[in-house]
Amino acid sequence: MRFQDAARDARAVVYAGIQADPAVARTASLLADATPVQRLLARAVMNGESIDPTGWRTMFPTLFGSSATGDAAELARSEAILEASLAVADRGDQVRSQVRGALIEEVTAQLLAKRVGADAVRRERRILFDGVPAEIHPYDVTVERAGAAEAYDCKWGARGINADVLHQLDDARTHARDEDERLSVALVVFDAQRSCDVRLDRQTAPHDGTTLFSLETLDALAGPGA
Repeated sequence: MRFQDAARDARAVVYAGIQADPAVARTASLLADATPVQRLLARAVMNGESIDPTGWRTMFPTLFGSSATGDAAELARSEAILEASLAVADRGDQVRSQVRGALIEEVTAQLLAKRVGADAVRRERRILFDGVPAEIHPYDVTVERAGAAEAYDCKWGARGINADVLHQLDDARTHARDEDERLSVALVVFDAQRSCDVRLDRQTAPHDGTTLFSLETLDALAGPGA
């Protein structure tokens, strides 16, 4: 088993520009340290609903209202997340979709780096196995450590969970096992656990060996044994 950079085709070049946008890294940093409710706010706002900031503050009273919990720093973080999320929502449909994809990948990378170190975390990498045709699409985020490699596919919403994604992850795990290598595979979905579970229940592709990280469990990426 070995890792390789993805091909630099036109799509990859365009997407790399979006990934390199400083606003993506700043917003991802906010979300990596956010609470589940703050992440829910970000998802709701970035879905592009035409609601002004006051409306969002009213809809999330535990973050902004008189019933808000926490200190001034948490309130400031909620305001920063709201502002950054509105900036994403204001973009056109196609760009907004690309930015959201880049954001969840960057959040995943930042959380993993807390556990394994930034040097071990890579982006847009293919995984190659002897005698097996290489997958066309690269894995969004990988952790490349001898004897403890990990591969992640990142989705903005539960609708992104499909047979192709599940087969790619499970095939990689199986091929690694055949080579006596350890490869953990997982889906990271910036959506509610229940939505993900419903979507997975409808899939017939193998996924018993694939871990799922949802809005409620993202922090486990940074924890031991994630």
